[in-house]
Amino acid sequence: MGTTDLRTQIREFLSSRRARITPDQAGLPAYGSNRRVKGLRREEVAMLAGVSVDYYVRMERGSLAGASDSVLASLADALQLDEAERDHLYALARQSQTGAGTRRARTPASTVRPAIQQVLDAISDAPAWVRNGRHDIVAMNQLARALYSPVLADPRRPANTTRFVYLQPEEAEAFFVDYDQIARDAAAMLRLEAGRNPNDKALIQLVGELSTRSELFRQRWASQDVRFHRSGRKRLNHPIVGQLDLDFEGMELPSEPGLYLNIYTAAAGTPTADGLTLLASWAASQDQIDTEHHAVG
Repeated sequence: MGTTDLRTQIREFLSSRRARITPDQAGLPAYGSNRRVKGLRREEVAMLAGVSVDYYVRMERGSLAGASDSVLASLADALQLDEAERDHLYALARQSQTGAGTRRARTPASTVRPAIQQVLDAISDAPAWVRNGRHDIVAMNQLARALYSPVLADPRRPANTTRFVYLQPEEAEAFFVDYDQIARDAAAMLRLEAGRNPNDKALIQLVGELSTRSELFRQRWASQDVRFHRSGRKRLNHPIVGQLDLDFEGMELPSEPGLYLNIYTAAAGTPTADGLTLLASWAASQDQIDTEHHAVG
């Protein structure tokens, strides 16, 4: 992503965050009811951040070069940014400092070491899988393959969960109970990754493909939202075992920067725990059928 695109990203991100905060939310008096701008004015953000209006205007026009950590922190406070948004702001600032065009691209891995696959396979009672920042699925255990069978039905490899969400909306809406939230999260996570790793050609191609083929993605991408995806509840409607209300934990693998381990679990004695047991039996039977088929073949 070139310098011009970086300036556009900074401008749109800062202006969108400014637009969502009312003077009342910022603790400022709202003089008059006929405000021409949605949210805060630039001079109000500058005052809250403790910088000159001219300096803030330069930043919002796309130049974060030279902004110190303390200025960025003050700006983040003024715009009431959450943790993911602060991460994104600092990533955009780093690009401004070094020049996005000169930074060496970090290509997220598309495979895992055998030891990582062994870890996944050792987790037998919970679906566990590894993705990269583009949301490519790079490794799974048996139960995860069974759980995500609708996503894996796409013959393209590696399978990509965000491509599934946006380019196979009928299947995705049937699979994800909270489809709208899943779609928002997927675009916001990609936006965060684009800020961290702007020269990833495969990511640029993916965003281009999704933007060309999905109006919904274009809307979500334009929102400038960013989001972490560390833990929560995932509600799935599985074609074999029905609805599963799963707790998920996601974490970056320290030994594999850019790869994330996701594990889905359910409390013992719940219908979802029973569903996972049934799904594990089904997965084992499918593997047995595949083994016999290959043996005959």
